[in-house]
Amino acid sequence: MSFGQGGPGWGPGGGPSAPDWDALAERAERTRARRRRWLLIGGGAVATAVVAAIVATAVISEDGSGTGTSDRPSGALPSAGSLPPSPEQPEPSFSSEPPPPPPDPREFLSDPAKDKAPLGAGTLFPGDSMKVNDRTYAKGATATTKSCAAGTQGALGTVLANNGCRELIRVTYERDGLAVTVGVAVFGSDEAARKAKEQAEPNVASLPGAGVPTFCRGGVTCHTSANALGRYAYFTISGHTDGRSVTASDEAARRTGRDGADFAFARLLDRGQEQARAAVGG
Repeated sequence: MSFGQGGPGWGPGGGPSAPDWDALAERAERTRARRRRWLLIGGGAVATAVVAAIVATAVISEDGSGTGTSDRPSGALPSAGSLPPSPEQPEPSFSSEPPPPPPDPREFLSDPAKDKAPLGAGTLFPGDSMKVNDRTYAKGATATTKSCAAGTQGALGTVLANNGCRELIRVTYERDGLAVTVGVAVFGSDEAARKAKEQAEPNVASLPGAGVPTFCRGGVTCHTSANALGRYAYFTISGHTDGRSVTASDEAARRTGRDGADFAFARLLDRGQEQARAAVGG
């Protein structure tokens, strides 16, 4: 029996042929390659299972209860409830006592121990005019005397002396043929000034000069006033510079007197306020 060429196991002439070593080697190499692939696949699966087991163990270990709900990882920040207490910050402190009120200017005008600002016609009535509302008056003569009665007429001199008047300062202002003389009498207390105001009788003597003619003299009727602030009593006499008397319907002359009184009050109040501010600032 014969076989065709290339039959397995037999060579030419019907005898057994030599093994095909190249084919055997190729087959063995393919077998080894398949085995390596299966080992790699199997090893990867085992590794994946091991990693999964480790992760599951870590989750259960951190939870402590095995429920799968984990606590914080060891490297995470602590929660707000477990933060260490921060050092206490100092609270701003406020005094429960309200700040003292600013000094009352009248305290300085009433007490000679506090009323230490320079005093005279130049400091009490500075400048060359008096302005009240929209009316401006030119400044006339000024005078200062320690003999208070010397600057008065009628019974006012006695009133000032009896209440201890220390000084009398006078100044005159003029506008449109009307003039007013303001007299400021200085006392040792506000009580003395108040009594002088209440007891006042006409009145301070008008002060002509520095361009203002004589007025309110020789029996001419003029408008007068008296008031007090602190230890100061202030008086006014106002009238026409042409010698006419002031009548009951003479509103212009009366307004001039009121302007002089208002200006004296404002200047005295300014004196007290300036000293009160200086006391706070000092």
